[in-house]
Amino acid sequence: MAKTEKEKMLSGELYNASDQVLSEERNRARLLTKRYNDSSVEDEALRKVIISDLIGEHGEELNIEPPFYCDYGSNITLGNSVFFNIGCVILDVAPVTVGDYVLFGPNVNILTATHPKSWKERGNGLELGSPISIGNYAWLGGSCVICQGVTIGERSIIGAGSVVTKNIPPDVFAAGNPCKIIKDL
Repeated sequence: MAKTEKEKMLSGELYNASDQVLSEERNRARLLTKRYNDSSVEDEALRKVIISDLIGEHGEELNIEPPFYCDYGSNITLGNSVFFNIGCVILDVAPVTVGDYVLFGPNVNILTATHPKSWKERGNGLELGSPISIGNYAWLGGSCVICQGVTIGERSIIGAGSVVTKNIPPDVFAAGNPCKIIKDL
């Protein structure tokens, strides 16, 4: 039996993002993020309900400062005591897994999505993605870009403005474009 476009997407295969099911799921996430971003700081109970509807799984003490954007939300797993500062974006066409006590500076972009190298495949509207994993106690400085398929190790720090294209081991400070290990922590 042929895989659905969603099954292809989640398994890292080329898929058609215009698929009706995927379009409906993205639209649902857009509506939920709009409600969240438009909510007042006094509406803490409403925000918790929206985030529980939006994010696949999350631990206790989750703090996401609006505005926040994601493609689906359902492919995001967040640990305990995770903090996202304002303006963060998660393109979760593949699973995004974040450990406990992880800090995200403002405008961090987590991008599991990519496009094929073949212009013919791109021209046909095909896309693909690779999972991203961020370990416990990691800290990502403002305006970092985390590219598809990357794992960031526990307790590591990524300097502001970095573009992370390769895995970062635990217990290091890494920064730059492309991001490189600067020193052990």
